Amino acid sequence: MKLDVYKIDGSLSGKQAELDDAIFAIEPNDNAIYLDVKQYLANQRQGTHKTKDRSEVAFSTKKIGRQKGGGGARHGSIKSNINVGGGTAHGPRPRDYSFKLNKKLKQLARFSALTYKAKDGAITMVEPFTMDAPRTKDFIKILDNLKANGRKTLVVLPENSKNIYLSSRNLPEAKVITVDEINTFVLLHANQLVLVDGVQDIIAERRK
Repeated sequence: MKLDVYKIDGSLSGKQAELDDAIFAIEPNDNAIYLDVKQYLANQRQGTHKTKDRSEVAFSTKKIGRQKGGGGARHGSIKSNINVGGGTAHGPRPRDYSFKLNKKLKQLARFSALTYKAKDGAITMVEPFTMDAPRTKDFIKILDNLKANGRKTLVVLPENSKNIYLSSRNLPEAKVITVDEINTFVLLHANQLVLVDGVQDIIAERRK
């Protein structure tokens, strides 16, 4: 698959980028995508949720009523979960939600997500560029020129660029990452994928 490479002013550079069919034109595996996204979201959870049970609430341990003759059900402790302010029965406890997936499955999920973007025509190739200083206005102009502004846009760089990252940080609909940070979730979360020319070669090299 070949895509035209654009300049940051929106004009064609005259070059074309070759996208590896083994990455951008595979048979997508929806189950692999589901598992990878599920793992990503699970790994974001802190798992610090906690409620107090009857052994932890601060109440008297005195029996609150006589065993018989009270005209109702017997009660032994005000800490019971049936009382207001009592302990929670079977409440959440701190836990680790993370789980592991096979590397090959995660790779299949990423390639499936890239294939979906390619099929939808949601990939734009742009020439390598730099920014002399962090300037959001200039970054917005670049996205406008590439017709990638106004929707969730993911810009993937071959290596870290502090000025480009800082220029995009205040834009809620734009995200800049390096090729090392690519994952299935961020690919699917974006409506438009802007790849800096050279990123596709790094992905292809790491597939081997």
